[in-house]
Amino acid sequence: MATPMTATQILAALSAEGVDVREYKDWRNHNRNHKGAWGPVNGIVIHHTAGRDSLALCYSGTSALPGPLCHTHLAKSGVAHMVGNGRANHAGMFAENAMDAMRRELSVHPVPGPDAMDANARTYGIEIENLGNGVDFYPSAQYDAAVRWAAAICRFHGWSANSVIGHKEGTRRKIDPAGPVGSAKGAAWSMDKFRADVQKRLDGPQKPPSKPEGEKPKPKPVVDLSNVIAAARKDPGLPQGKSTYKADALLVEKALAAEGLLPAKWVDGSFGTLTVKAYAAWQRKCGHSGKAADGIPGMSTLAKLGKKHGWGVKA
Repeated sequence: MATPMTATQILAALSAEGVDVREYKDWRNHNRNHKGAWGPVNGIVIHHTAGRDSLALCYSGTSALPGPLCHTHLAKSGVAHMVGNGRANHAGMFAENAMDAMRRELSVHPVPGPDAMDANARTYGIEIENLGNGVDFYPSAQYDAAVRWAAAICRFHGWSANSVIGHKEGTRRKIDPAGPVGSAKGAAWSMDKFRADVQKRLDGPQKPPSKPEGEKPKPKPVVDLSNVIAAARKDPGLPQGKSTYKADALLVEKALAAEGLLPAKWVDGSFGTLTVKAYAAWQRKCGHSGKAADGIPGMSTLAKLGKKHGWGVKA
């Protein structure tokens, strides 16, 4: 058994393993600890979302099952968003023999018996974006990120890959993870193969994802401050959907949506009224008020938003 990782520790471990990890909303303080114990931890549970565009759902959950619904949401692109830190509603009750095999790091994971143990209290969980219909596939970048995610946690705790279990291996209620890997015609997801790939990472040198020979790193996108200021002043008065500086506004809107301040359907590159309101909310979140939180971007708040979401700002 082990003490759960802190928010800072898990971010550092994932980054060192080469995972493109991002912070989502107030994930550091988002958990279900008031409903029961979190830790000591024994292992890791792999899930698929059974839906698309599930990031917000994984954070908030539903009225019947409040979020967080996992600790990390993994997009098709391989980007990992942290959505919870502590107890999460991801696994539910597991069979005692499944939990025992994970805890003892046995190489054979048995057919689960009757559900008898609270797995939410003892395990980390990742939700991997996939429909789970046997046709929707896990792109190679997404699968590789999942391997790195699991390896990072195992490496931190000194666990072997046998501490990793599929949701379907912990209970008879579930089928996840399921679906082809690599392409629509790829082999079906195998937890034995996944564990072998995690162990291969653990046994080898820790290194970031490889790039094709001669490939140069992509430059970080840059938002022009003067452009977004102009867009925030002009776009609200334009016909619906029209934009002044679409590329700059789109990056800002995507970041505001990731912060939970702008509905995804309004991420269209037009810095309209709702985007101005969303940016004002971001300014207040940064500690500003009054005229300093009027929704017109300034350098300090725009730079802070960009730093958090992977782009730079020029004056």
